[in-house]
Amino acid sequence: MTGLLCLILTIAIYVLAKKMYRKLPKVYLSPLLITPVVIILILMLSGVSYSTYNEGGHWLSLLLQPATIAFAIPLHRYFPVLKKHSGEIVASVLSGSLIAVVSSLLLARWLHLDASLMNSIIPRSITTPIAMNVSQTIGGNPTITAVFVILTGLSGLVVGPLTLRLFRFENEIARGVLFGTAAHGTGTSKAFELSSLTGTISSISMVLAAVFTLASAPFLVSLLLQ
Repeated sequence: MTGLLCLILTIAIYVLAKKMYRKLPKVYLSPLLITPVVIILILMLSGVSYSTYNEGGHWLSLLLQPATIAFAIPLHRYFPVLKKHSGEIVASVLSGSLIAVVSSLLLARWLHLDASLMNSIIPRSITTPIAMNVSQTIGGNPTITAVFVILTGLSGLVVGPLTLRLFRFENEIARGVLFGTAAHGTGTSKAFELSSLTGTISSISMVLAAVFTLASAPFLVSLLLQ
């Protein structure tokens, strides 16, 4: 299986999963869940290595950068709303980011994980490229970090809607902050399904969470591991 074929296969699986999700919009049928699971099964059954798959798949990863920049469009559209609620958004994302770092660190210590694995888990709640940089800065393994970032995003995709219903979050600002802070890009994709404003708040929360974690993680790690 060539890299080009892997690329085409990935796109085809996602398109089919998207059509199925539109007909039956259940969270466990989300394309972001179905697509990686199906690809993993195909690679395992066919014996194709990840390196071979990534020859074509990495082109999709490169699209993350222009996709992130595209968030500027809804940000401009809802700028008055963002300006009005800037204080609440910043305070909420900051507290959420600190809690994510500290809770990850305490959980890792409770499980008696070694230092490298512990530092790899800490930035799991922010977007992959920045999480990998943070991981490398504090002594973690960027590859392991990427795995935990994906798992965190998928968990947020499943648990997020349940949390909204359980605690009856109706405010679009609160919903956006929840998804963007806890589940980065994956959560943002779900937030845009709820509404354009919720997705916009989620996207700015995702960026702020990455900045706050990048700034605070090295300090918190050195402080709490003394």
